[in-house]
Amino acid sequence: MEAERDQLLLTVRNLARFHREHEKFYSESPFHDVIRLHRSSRALKALAERWSVVAPLERTSPSPFAGAPDLNDDRATETLGILFMESGDEPAEITRLKADLGALAEANRTTGQWLADAMATAWDVLEALLAYPGLADLLAERHRIVTNDWQCATTAQLVARNLDRAVAILGRIDFTAAALRADLAGDRIAPRYVFSAAEMIDHAADLAAQSAVLTHENERRWRIFHDRVEQIVAGPEP
Repeated sequence: MEAERDQLLLTVRNLARFHREHEKFYSESPFHDVIRLHRSSRALKALAERWSVVAPLERTSPSPFAGAPDLNDDRATETLGILFMESGDEPAEITRLKADLGALAEANRTTGQWLADAMATAWDVLEALLAYPGLADLLAERHRIVTNDWQCATTAQLVARNLDRAVAILGRIDFTAAALRADLAGDRIAPRYVFSAAEMIDHAADLAAQSAVLTHENERRWRIFHDRVEQIVAGPEP
């Protein structure tokens, strides 16, 4: 029985060490996604703003590589390289943007599911720590780490849902030059879809930022909990 208790403490110490370091990474990495998402949203909003007011033009150049003056917005071109040309095809950058958003959604979905499963297991395992008087005053702190991470798991899944839906909204738009010009000459539905997709992306970015904050909050809890476990392992258990 004593050997089992010692092994549990060693395992707890291991987790407190390595998962603390692991979470240092995840308290920062979501912000890289936030920047990417804000850039994508900003470019889409620039296009939507232009398409809400610009008058559609006839093809202005016989060259398929010429830019379409009515469809392009310098902000979108500068930010993501989006360039509508007289060839009429969907810009490669739009195609790549949808693929990137889909990939980020899948990454968040996978991470969120794994983390949710891991925290469900961790919550059950932590009950064994109630038997250690030396950890009595830190039980809430250790459980809060799991709670925060569980929230991060749910948040990651919500990020995935929002990005998936943004891609689905963008999928309703025909981004060829002819189709966009026809829409601009009619009810201008495309810019409304684009605004909605951009706002879904914005919310996904906000959620990702919240996740980073939750993970960062765990740093102090991990530190004091790890130090206490080290003390217990090094000396007689109180």
